[in-house]
Amino acid sequence: MAKKMNPVAEGFYALGKDITDIGVTFADGDWKTRVSYLIFGFGPLMRGQIVKGLGFLLCEAAFIAYLLFFGGNYLSKFNTLGTVETAKKGRVTVYGDNSFLILLFGLLTIILIALIILVWRMNIRENRKEELLLRRGMTLPSNRKVLASLLDTNFDKTLLALPVLGIFVFTVLPILFMICVAFTNYDKNHQSPTNLFTWVGLENFSKLFAFGKTGFGSTFLTVLGWTLIWAFFATFLNYFLGMGVAILINKKGIKFKKLWRTILVLTIAVPQFVSLLYVYKMFANDGLVNGYLIKWGWITSPIPFWTNPMLARITIIVVNVWIGIPYMMLIATGLLMNIPEELYESARIDGATPFQMFRSITLPYMLFVTGPFLLTQFTGNLNNFNVIYLLTKGQPQSMRLTDNAGQTDLLVTWLYKMTVTDTNYKMAAVIGIMVFLVTAVVSLVVYNMLPSVKDEGGFQ
Repeated sequence: MAKKMNPVAEGFYALGKDITDIGVTFADGDWKTRVSYLIFGFGPLMRGQIVKGLGFLLCEAAFIAYLLFFGGNYLSKFNTLGTVETAKKGRVTVYGDNSFLILLFGLLTIILIALIILVWRMNIRENRKEELLLRRGMTLPSNRKVLASLLDTNFDKTLLALPVLGIFVFTVLPILFMICVAFTNYDKNHQSPTNLFTWVGLENFSKLFAFGKTGFGSTFLTVLGWTLIWAFFATFLNYFLGMGVAILINKKGIKFKKLWRTILVLTIAVPQFVSLLYVYKMFANDGLVNGYLIKWGWITSPIPFWTNPMLARITIIVVNVWIGIPYMMLIATGLLMNIPEELYESARIDGATPFQMFRSITLPYMLFVTGPFLLTQFTGNLNNFNVIYLLTKGQPQSMRLTDNAGQTDLLVTWLYKMTVTDTNYKMAAVIGIMVFLVTAVVSLVVYNMLPSVKDEGGFQ
């Protein structure tokens, strides 16, 4: 059995094979195929494949028009992001370059160049396919059949065309734009079109990991550490406590089960914007909790729930438990009902204690079924903006944390402050990349540890 190549080697092998195929197609092809290397769709058009030929030709024509009349101008300035600033000459404003638009449309043009190369390759492959069919004495499909295939054998392409375009425009392009911003000096002092910004290489990344007055290293590590701690407790406390509540409610002999579930569900029925702001006021220095504790003589001064860093973090975790338990309780309730009762009966006959039955039957089954959900919750909590920002806005502040970061800020709330409050887009883009890397690494590691991934047939 041939040894399997690693992904990088496979990629180079596929690229080499593709280049060889392009050369073979040109060498063995007729004049129609060779002209198609310059004029997309020429071969299919000459062979009567009007639909395919026009499709390729229109793609090439649209790209050339875009490049000549719009994209080429931005692409030519992409290496500098503009050199001519907007200035006023008397009462007249003379507009110069706009770094933001140059970066956006220059990046779009580069992507379209990559896509047109892909279309060019598809055009060559189509020519090769048609030639081979004709050499075998077969007839090419009619134009009517080609159009009909868009609603039949090729309906997947027709159906996915619009969603793929939407994902590209609203997801892929903004992500690539953000990555590019991380390599510029785009901030409040470099706002287009008045003040242009330009490429600075890895300067922002070196600043993120640098320690000292001008570096972000200490702040980044502090915020990253709290983000991971928060995600861990916010995920697993809710998971196990929610499961415990579901087990208690489902126990035989418990009355008013629907009532207890309804009371818990009311917690998530109220919008978080309302409930979290109310909780913030309730635990404030002049809020209900401190007010009653002082009135009852239990304390003499208000407990600094939101001003003491450690207390603020603990309070946030506790409040999140109150919010998160009902979700897990509802999920666990349905899953617990699917565990065969025979397993528990056999365990009782063997003399197993309730804890042993939980450890050997309930927990393995729940982890197996809810493993992907648990991973989703963990990655979601890494980017849980609502709970942190609505409760504390990242407060309290600390002199040792730079760039407006607070003691309870997560990476995502710190990124928000950099973008909206400080307009420090360059460092916000760097933090955004770090958030992605942390989330991706954690997700991949945890995913490969899930019981449902390691042993797919474990509970079948």
